Amino acid sequence: MKTSIRLEQAIKKLYVAFHSNQLHPECCKQCAVGNILNNTDSWKHLSDHHGTIQLNYIGRVHQLMGRKFNGYSPLELLTIEAAFLKGCGYTLPIHHKNNKPKNPTDKDVLFNGLTNVITLLCELDGVKNIMDYTKLLEVEKDKPKYHLA
Repeated sequence: MKTSIRLEQAIKKLYVAFHSNQLHPECCKQCAVGNILNNTDSWKHLSDHHGTIQLNYIGRVHQLMGRKFNGYSPLELLTIEAAFLKGCGYTLPIHHKNNKPKNPTDKDVLFNGLTNVITLLCELDGVKNIMDYTKLLEVEKDKPKYHLA
């Protein structure tokens, strides 16, 4: 399967962050988008609230100018972050009154968030979801329909 450079780089960065415990949903430098953007938090200025997909004035200007950040538009970045936070169990936007996971850095919580992100990244690039394992479970005449290489 051929993938784009942005997808390849994003998945590698998220993989490394997950396995090196550098992924934290509440930190703008260590969240999904923070890691995709090389652990910077400049993306947080694209909206007024963490977890919203509403671009603020700065975000709209960058969007209208066609600006890309590591290959992603401002709206795509906010959508990626929202998918990550929802997958982790947050009610969006993040607010002290809204629901959030008890332990945001629990590996299961982060895995669920990353599953949402990778699904979205594949959709954005128009490729099959690399996390889809359903083909492995298909059977035909009580035998696996597909075999592992």
